[in-house]
Amino acid sequence: MDYNHMGDLISSVRKSKNMTQKELADLLHVTDKAVSKWERGISCPDIGTLPALADILGISTDELLRCRGQAPAENRGAPAGRELRRTALPVLRAVGLAMGVATLVLSVLGKLDGRTAVTLLSVGVTCIGIVQLSE
Repeated sequence: MDYNHMGDLISSVRKSKNMTQKELADLLHVTDKAVSKWERGISCPDIGTLPALADILGISTDELLRCRGQAPAENRGAPAGRELRRTALPVLRAVGLAMGVATLVLSVLGKLDGRTAVTLLSVGVTCIGIVQLSE
């Protein structure tokens, strides 16, 4: 079981309910430090606490254990977004550079008309623009 994913789920659902760690801890008769450890993935809730925790959060124990609950919209997919960003940005940077190089080489070889040049450069500038905006 991945404690980090469970912790992310507990944290995001708790925050979506505008509940502090202390408030959640009081309802579960544990310390706020215990809730903090759960959310940081250092430990996980005791098995006897899971049903009450799931009930308070409004999710099933299955969702809690499998970490398949729906995070609030602003947090949904955040870890995946970071992974996508780490993978996609270098690809976009490379595509932008490749479009510039292709335009230059085809132009030197005399194989490039104006419309194709504009298309290649537009794709390249768009890719580089996306990279710049996301950094």
